[in-house]
Amino acid sequence: MMRKIIEIDEEKCNGCGLCANACHEGAIGMVDGKAKLLRDDYCDGLGNCLPVCPTGAITFVEREAAAYDEAAVQANLRAKQAQQPLACGCPGSQACAIERTADAPVASAAPAASELRQWPVQIKLVPVNAPYFDGAHLLVAADCTAYAYAGFHQDFIRNKITLIGCPKLDEGDYSEKLTEIIRNNNIKSVTVVRMEVPCCGGIEHAVRTALQASGKFLPWQVVVISTDGKILEQ
Repeated sequence: MMRKIIEIDEEKCNGCGLCANACHEGAIGMVDGKAKLLRDDYCDGLGNCLPVCPTGAITFVEREAAAYDEAAVQANLRAKQAQQPLACGCPGSQACAIERTADAPVASAAPAASELRQWPVQIKLVPVNAPYFDGAHLLVAADCTAYAYAGFHQDFIRNKITLIGCPKLDEGDYSEKLTEIIRNNNIKSVTVVRMEVPCCGGIEHAVRTALQASGKFLPWQVVVISTDGKILEQ
């Protein structure tokens, strides 16, 4: 079948291994010091590996390839886990406990007000030409970020139009719809908020692709949230 899949330029690859670590499906491995796509049916086409490659050696191509095989991927990951348990957060679905100290409640604290300015918020559901996009500062966030980061409404949603999604669980690619939103509306800026886990790379890649395809030059930034709720990069 014809489908979108990654391609690795061996000459550009410096052998750092970041893409292999970021690929939560196990599709990329290091062979003779170079990154290799091990099996077509392990690659889900989300491109989590693209943002971490420092040399630009990884691109998307449209070619004849075996369909993505979730069962084969899971079997491969289970086999790897049996050999060496994975650390928390890699892949993003690996379970772990987060220790918190029990702080005393602040009696005078008022309930926080919602800063959400529009509905719907899911990328898949939002209309491309909604009136609230006119002059908007756009926030594109991974679903989990609002749960991990305590001050999400005040620090990120305030004064922005919010779009959320999960590149791991949602079907398809967001980049085409985000391209239309940016191209057809007077967007002032774009902020991407993603988790540190590799599977969140898809949402950053979708925004990057949309900005390039829209033909517009907009200020944009990426904020990375850790699984324990801290800002890692901004």
